[in-house]
Amino acid sequence: MGVAGSGKTTVATLLTERLGITYAEADEFHPQANIDKMRAGTPLTDEDRWPWLEAIRDWLSAEADAGRSGVVTCSALKRTYRDLLRTARGQVCFVHLDGSPELLAERMQHRSGHFMPTSLLPSQLATLEPLTDDERGFRLDIATPPEQLVDEILARAHLRGTAQAR
Repeated sequence: MGVAGSGKTTVATLLTERLGITYAEADEFHPQANIDKMRAGTPLTDEDRWPWLEAIRDWLSAEADAGRSGVVTCSALKRTYRDLLRTARGQVCFVHLDGSPELLAERMQHRSGHFMPTSLLPSQLATLEPLTDDERGFRLDIATPPEQLVDEILARAHLRGTAQAR
């Protein structure tokens, strides 16, 4: 979880390669209307987000029902959003990729092909409710190289990747 530019896709890709499990990009669950809204620089409302979050929860449940683990990138900015995602069958653990507004903005400015403009970063930061002690998960600093973030995720979530098991 984390705001735009936090490296969710990069870290998730590396993590799923190490674990040998399924990965889903939350942006793919957005209806076109949400994408159009963000592309135009308009922040999403809670009403915009609920169907998107429900679709992500349903994907997590389907993976659990099939006996598979999965990783999904999702901003999950508010506790209420995470509460909904936690209703997925199986266990849900959040990894909050967090960093300075300056680093986040710099990363957003240098990525290509994404619909989220840098102008929406302040609204995401204002909406963000960091993980609390009673939520399953932890915060990591995105100033750390992605490979090291994956090592820490594996250690802290007590996971074993296929590469480690060999």
